[in-house]
Amino acid sequence: MSDLQSILREPRYDLVKMPTPLQRLSGFERKLGRSGLYAKRDDLMEIGLGGNKLRSLEFWLGAALQQRADIVLVAGGATSNLCRLTAAAASMAGLDCLIIHNAADNPANREGSFLNRLFGAQTRFIGPVGEDERGAATKAAAAELTQQGRVPYIVGDAVLGALGYVLAAFELHEQSQRESVPLRHVFLAGSMGPTEAGFIFGNAMLGHPFQVHLVSVEYEQAELEARLQRIYDGIAQRTGLSVGGLDRAPLHYHMDHLGGGWGVPTPEAEAAIVAFARTEGILVEHVYTAKTCAGFLDLVASGGIPADEPACIIHTGGTASLFSQREQFRTVS
Repeated sequence: MSDLQSILREPRYDLVKMPTPLQRLSGFERKLGRSGLYAKRDDLMEIGLGGNKLRSLEFWLGAALQQRADIVLVAGGATSNLCRLTAAAASMAGLDCLIIHNAADNPANREGSFLNRLFGAQTRFIGPVGEDERGAATKAAAAELTQQGRVPYIVGDAVLGALGYVLAAFELHEQSQRESVPLRHVFLAGSMGPTEAGFIFGNAMLGHPFQVHLVSVEYEQAELEARLQRIYDGIAQRTGLSVGGLDRAPLHYHMDHLGGGWGVPTPEAEAAIVAFARTEGILVEHVYTAKTCAGFLDLVASGGIPADEPACIIHTGGTASLFSQREQFRTVS
């Protein structure tokens, strides 16, 4: 635990009641004729329908409060999990929240963003622009607030947010030992990077007990690797911990389920949504979790994960966005 002290000393705002459940996927075990299948249920958190971003928000809000911010800014799509959970967490912490949505201001997107306003956030729609323009708009809004005498904090520092999943790696390892579940393989969505890089760094601190599998849902492999490298190196610099480079990590990239890219449904992803719903009663959605679940099921069913090596998928949440995705389904009316 001494290695964790540099992380535990960071200011944190308590949001996650740990550990989240480690659920045995007994239905899939019966269907596939093998044992050792699990889901780490980070969707089952007490705030805002849960999700991985709450682990990062503990550190982001801790920093905001330390800096005496009175308003936090966050950016994302209309149904962004980060935006929803920031709105919920900010309201608990007594902070105002401004959300910059890079989406058109239309009835469908306002409906998709409803929970943000329910949690008390203000929302601005700036049109369907890219990440760079969205970031510039967020910084401009923060500057505007500063001129008004406010103290804004922009949520999203990737390295700081990644610390939440450094701790999550320790949580899962301790949980698997306590529950006598010898996990060998862990599956995550490959996307923006803080969740993945944090978990990989925590796994390195533990001596690499897990083989980490990233199912890309957003970027081609070179871009995903570059993002992970920047954040992984940033964690090492911030914490002062030497755990070996990313190139030494037992890390596996799976690109077969990316399809048309972020948010673009695939038949395999839809099949995974249906399978998880009808086999385990677990809801997953098209943008992040469905493709990850599809990759998990594919490798388990094909023998890519040996039958004697237990495997776990980390369910990172996003359930709320499923309700805006009905029109994307082809096999369920």
